[in-house]
Amino acid sequence: MSSATAGGLTAADQHLVEGVLAGRRRALAKTITLVESTHSDHQRRARQVLAALLPHTGRTIRVGISGSPGAGKSTFIESLGLYLIDAGRRVAVLAVDPSSSVSGGSILGDKTRMELLCRRDEAFIRPSPSAGSLGGVADKTREAMLVCEAAGFDVIIVETVGVGQSETTVAGMVDAFVLLQLPNAGDDLQAIKKGIVEIADLIVFNKADIDERAAAFARGQMRAALTMLRSNSPNWRPPVLTVSALAKRGIAEFWAEIERYRSVLSATGEFDEKRRRQAVDWMWSLIDSGLRRYFRAHPAVRSALPELVRDVAEGHTTPGAAASRLLAYLKH
Repeated sequence: MSSATAGGLTAADQHLVEGVLAGRRRALAKTITLVESTHSDHQRRARQVLAALLPHTGRTIRVGISGSPGAGKSTFIESLGLYLIDAGRRVAVLAVDPSSSVSGGSILGDKTRMELLCRRDEAFIRPSPSAGSLGGVADKTREAMLVCEAAGFDVIIVETVGVGQSETTVAGMVDAFVLLQLPNAGDDLQAIKKGIVEIADLIVFNKADIDERAAAFARGQMRAALTMLRSNSPNWRPPVLTVSALAKRGIAEFWAEIERYRSVLSATGEFDEKRRRQAVDWMWSLIDSGLRRYFRAHPAVRSALPELVRDVAEGHTTPGAAASRLLAYLKH
């Protein structure tokens, strides 16, 4: 067993911290693997490593990209990443792939879809399985963002699963939440019914080169629809843009809007306040998930649960009565 350092870190974990701060990719990948592990000892070590890295985080712009399958998220992110690298930035992409509800497996194919970006030393792409997590992101996406920030990447892009209207958790961990749409995917007025539109900071119609008239029409329709929705910020009205990621058209204009968004919110103090609010929400989220794990692991709960589940399923007791009985075990 490795000896502990003065800060409570083992020598091996101190080496990980130093490697991340030096921007070494192997150390970065190993640290994220440690963070994502569900082993209790690994979780303890990960908390200590993150505590050591925390002072070196927070100096980035965090962008979440969401949209339905086929909207071209990976192509858009690759074009954006290459543009940012050419502008002198270092880009980390945390791509979340859906896990099978049957096998639990995940393809993790984003590195294949971002082949050109993968070749750049200034980029780091980390695919992770959603592993049943809701909201389109993986359980440890927030922690992985901090590790990438500590490694010196100044733009963090989170690509969500893209499987439905629950793609909202990512908005609570990024600075700018971007919704990618297709210009010919139906009546865009229906989009205002989706909660995801209400929390978007920018809306982008990709593949505009396929049908420019349809893209212009969709853009105008969405702009009109947004006037009926309350904006997230009194100082920011979400812009609606058209781009062609494949043709690399509109990427510079998109990033200019991201920079303007950051500038506007920073001038009013909203940017820092949003970060503070997200950190507190993150804490409560971890408390909630920890309490659920503690509840399920409680010996009395584990003993009584099968019978109560059967009673609820067969109609012998109400869900409320069963829940109250199980929760009562936590008082002892």
